[in-house]
Amino acid sequence: MTEEEAKLLRQAHAELKDAYARLKEESEQKDRRIEELEGLLMRAVLRIDELERRLAKDSHNSSKPPSSDGLGRKPGKQRTKRRKRSGGQKGHQGHTLMQVLTPDTVITHRPTHCGHCQCDLREETGRVKECRQLHDLPELRLLVQEHQIEEVCCPACQHLTPGSFPLGVDAPAQYGPGVQALAIYLSHFQLLPLERVCEALANLCQCHLSEGTLVNWITKAAKTLEPTIQHIKTLLLASSLQHADETGIRVKGLLHWMHVNGTRWLTLYSWHRKRGQEALEHIGIWPHFRGRMMHDRWASYDRYPCAHSLCGAHLLRDCLYVAEQEKQPWAQEMFDLLLSMAKAAEQWRGQGAKEIPQEERESWIAQYFSVLVSGFAAHSAQAPPEHGIMPKRPGRKKQDASKNLLDALLKRADQVLGFLEDLTVPFTNNLAERDLRMMKVQQKISGTFRSAEGATAFCVIRSYLSTMRKQGRSLFGAMVAVVAGSPFPVAWGT
Repeated sequence: MTEEEAKLLRQAHAELKDAYARLKEESEQKDRRIEELEGLLMRAVLRIDELERRLAKDSHNSSKPPSSDGLGRKPGKQRTKRRKRSGGQKGHQGHTLMQVLTPDTVITHRPTHCGHCQCDLREETGRVKECRQLHDLPELRLLVQEHQIEEVCCPACQHLTPGSFPLGVDAPAQYGPGVQALAIYLSHFQLLPLERVCEALANLCQCHLSEGTLVNWITKAAKTLEPTIQHIKTLLLASSLQHADETGIRVKGLLHWMHVNGTRWLTLYSWHRKRGQEALEHIGIWPHFRGRMMHDRWASYDRYPCAHSLCGAHLLRDCLYVAEQEKQPWAQEMFDLLLSMAKAAEQWRGQGAKEIPQEERESWIAQYFSVLVSGFAAHSAQAPPEHGIMPKRPGRKKQDASKNLLDALLKRADQVLGFLEDLTVPFTNNLAERDLRMMKVQQKISGTFRSAEGATAFCVIRSYLSTMRKQGRSLFGAMVAVVAGSPFPVAWGT
């Protein structure tokens, strides 16, 4: 081999070596790109799965309100088909409008001539053959009552002594307590916006009211009710069982939270910028309450030392979601078991029992933990493998819905099963949710509170009216008493 041939071979070898290095680098780049694309694909798959799970949630399997379901709402599975038809049942004694003993007005209708011979009957005495009563509204108009004070000259010293106006009659012309009470009732209980309250009063009884006047009435009523609200709070703290919940509201366009604490007889509304511990501390019920509180699984409630009970309706929806979306049979078993336990508790409660017999209660509890055992076993068997291409994130690993529910049912078993131990404890937190439902209606109608003072006045007046309604009092009469300066007393704290 000549020197020239050797040189050509070395040159060819170097070129091949460079080509090999380039190919190797391109191959490594392709491998890295493939790995990167696989990671992006896995992230996309997981994201799609998460979004599908979110879309699968509606009011029947989560805490989302029915108004968010849209037109494609799934029928709820909690309700079973009724055996009875709607309406009155066979043998049911119906109720109709009854005649009163003392009608306000009696109008007599008598003939003027004989129906046979046309003889004049106008001077003849008749007798009542049949009575029919018409129940209707009187003419709706303002009743104007004028108060006049007189001055009397003393015959002894000739001094002129004037009379005095009654308390509350302060201006030459003013609206009375009935008009004020009706306006506040329409605004804060029937949830009409201020403009529509003024419009309604103008149309119904020719009462031409300004929004500013109505706001002044509301502010004064809320001030009058401050001692009553403090008394309601005191009675709530002394109660043995409370219900608590919260929902979002808007004050001056910003998200705030409306909190409610209630019993069968009492209601207290409060609002705050925050939802969690800061709000609960400011309201002042949770830190000092030592009875039993019924609520959902909001973590902020767990800080307080009172006895806790979880809402069964929330758990049923969570079970239904896991059963439908994650195809976990144990979740359907737990759903059916919780419903059966609630039905059994209701039957014993209807018989006047204070607790379920121990043997039956222990049987229910054993079934409960048996379902949990099968649930944990099924979850371990179906746990997805770790994906090495996914980057590890710091902090606690996110769990799926089934594992979260299993953990809650196990760690909070005493809170879930509290209604089996004490039949005075209900299965659900529906009382608090009913108290809050009208807050969402208010937001849909009016959209937002214009001021913090308006939101506070709403909570005060609504707390009083809701409490009066629970205690069977006339809401209009209750508001008239507030306007007069003497709100109805609050009773029944437990």
